[in-house]
Amino acid sequence: MEEELLHVLAVDDNLIDRKLVERILKISSCKVTTAENGLKALEYLGLGDSQQSNVMKVNLIITDYCMPGMTGFELLKKVKQESSNLKEVPVVILSSENIPTRITKCLASGAQMFMQKPLKLSDVEKIKCDLLNCGS
Repeated sequence: MEEELLHVLAVDDNLIDRKLVERILKISSCKVTTAENGLKALEYLGLGDSQQSNVMKVNLIITDYCMPGMTGFELLKKVKQESSNLKEVPVVILSSENIPTRITKCLASGAQMFMQKPLKLSDVEKIKCDLLNCGS
């Protein structure tokens, strides 16, 4: 019997990117919930204004860095600073630009990993491996 599926919240304002991430995660047998922006993601996580919470079972958040309204970095900071239940949830930031200062800033603020877009199946395997500590 397989261990429980990893439940991933995928956040991206670009529909095509979001669908791609969702498809790759599903191929990699993850359960996926998508959100089209940081505010929707926070709402889903129970940090929005509506206070309905699905914290129960998100094992990982994968978010785009550049999004209108709230960047992936701002989402990361909210998750890490404003919720004791969520700060343990790993956040992976995706970006189409490879900007070292941005990468450093995200990792310093608690991101698990920073990855180049487009996300590839090998990236997801790497993330899963990292989460499940299969290297150690």
